[in-house]
Amino acid sequence: MLFVGSFTDKKPGEGIHIYEFNEETGNAILKFTLNSITNTSFQKLSSNGKFLYSVVDSQMKYNGKIAAFKVDINSVKIDLLNVQDCGGVNPAHLAIDKTGKYLTNSNYSDGSLSLFRINSNGSLSKNLQTLKFKDSSIIKSSQKSSHIHSSNFSPNNKYLFAHDLGADKIRKFTFNTSEEKLKNLQEIRVKPGSGPRHFTFHPNGRFGYGINELSGTIDAYQYKNGNLIWIEDYQTYQQKQNIYRAADIHISADGNFLYVSNREPKENSIVVFVINKENGKLQLIEHKDTGGIHPRNFAISPSEKFLLVANQFSNNIVIFKRDLKSGRLTKLTNQIIVNSPSSLQLYSY
Repeated sequence: MLFVGSFTDKKPGEGIHIYEFNEETGNAILKFTLNSITNTSFQKLSSNGKFLYSVVDSQMKYNGKIAAFKVDINSVKIDLLNVQDCGGVNPAHLAIDKTGKYLTNSNYSDGSLSLFRINSNGSLSKNLQTLKFKDSSIIKSSQKSSHIHSSNFSPNNKYLFAHDLGADKIRKFTFNTSEEKLKNLQEIRVKPGSGPRHFTFHPNGRFGYGINELSGTIDAYQYKNGNLIWIEDYQTYQQKQNIYRAADIHISADGNFLYVSNREPKENSIVVFVINKENGKLQLIEHKDTGGIHPRNFAISPSEKFLLVANQFSNNIVIFKRDLKSGRLTKLTNQIIVNSPSSLQLYSY
C-alpha cells in the first residue's frame, strides 16, 4: 500500500490517495481517495501498518490538526478515528516512538513541538504537552524565529531530537514514558545559516545524519552515549547556488546507502551516497534528476527495490528502480499523476 499525502491549495480537497503498488513491476493502481480534507501534507504510518496519522490544515494561519486513521488492508482504504488540535501553527512532521504509544508533531510557523499519546485503538489523546521556542539565526528571510521542522526519537527511545530550522539548533529532550513529558536537556548548534530540516539515525545506531535545507548540506554525526558528535558535512547540490532547498533524507535498511532530495531553484535531484559503516563518513555516488519539480518527500519501498519521489510542483510521483548492491537509481517510464504530492508512506502486506 502506498499512501500519498498532498497539499490541497488551502481548501478542502483530495488530500490522501491510497494506491496498490506492485513491488515487482513498479506499477501503481489507485484504490482510495479521501476528499474534503485540507493540506494533509505529511503522514506517518504505524510500524505495524494498522494506523495512519496525518497533519491537517498545514500552512494555514490558525492551529493545525492531527488526524488518526485505521487502515483497512482488505479494502485498501482508511477510516477516520479522531482529530486533535496539534497545539501550534503549520504542522510539518510527525514521529512515532519505538513503543508505538507516543507521537510527536513539529509545528513550523510558530516553532513549537507537541506530544500525544496513541491509544490502544489507534486514536490520539489530546496533546499532553506543547513546547514553544523563541530563537533566530542569520538568514533574515527564513530565520527570524524558531521553526521546528521535524523530530526523531533516539535508537534507545530515551531521547527526542527536534530540528529547529530557524535557530540553527538541534534541541535534545529526555523522553520519560512514565511521566509522559519531554524535558529540555541540550541545544546542539549547527553551522549558522544551515537550517536543519530532517534527520535520520543509521540502522546500527552509531551514526546520525541531518539534511540542512538552507545550506544544502548533510551533517554527519557519531551517536554515542546519547550525544551527537559532529563528524563533517557534505554538499548535496552539484553546483553552487544563492538559494538552497534541500528537503528529505533516508537510509537503506542495510545501512549502506544514504539518499537526499534537492528542490530547486536550479536542481531537482535525488543524491546517492555510500556510507562507511566504520566511521560514518559519506562518499558521493550520483545525482539523479527527479523527473519533476520540487521533490519535497521520497520513500524507499519495503522490498528496497524501488525509490519513489513526490514532485510537489509538477504533480507527479516518479518511480526509480534501485540497485540493491550499488545503491544506484534507474528512472522508470511509468509514474503516478496526482495533485501536489508531498508525503509518501509504504506498507507491505
